Amino acid sequence: MKRPFEIVEHTADVGIVAYGRDVAELFANAALALFSLITDVGTIEQKLQLNVEISGEDTDSLLVEWLNELIYTFDVKRMVFGRFDISEMAGNRLEAVCYGEKIDPSKHRLKLGVKAATYHMLQLDRNGDGYRARVILDV
Repeated sequence: MKRPFEIVEHTADVGIVAYGRDVAELFANAALALFSLITDVGTIEQKLQLNVEISGEDTDSLLVEWLNELIYTFDVKRMVFGRFDISEMAGNRLEAVCYGEKIDPSKHRLKLGVKAATYHMLQLDRNGDGYRARVILDV
């Protein structure tokens, strides 16, 4: 399989392309891509756990909701994450455990302010290697 994700340029925003052997791995890699834009994920320790449960109308909207929930948690709870275990993907529902810590300005250099995941140019495909998703993020 390719890298877990790529960062792509977009006019005024930024995009991510995530890959996974299955949908759960795809969602975990999309979240990792998101936080790689925010800070160096290599500096994030797994000190805290956050349980996340969300639902969406379909898999595409579930992906956008997932990323927006993580952005909200970053903004409100001031937490960064470097590992994501998707424990359940049933229909249009997701349960996950996110591992990370509170932002520590002495070790987490914030790189980019991400406002939201958007539906603009959203694409989720199955290919020979698994799954691929492209999401444009409003920065």
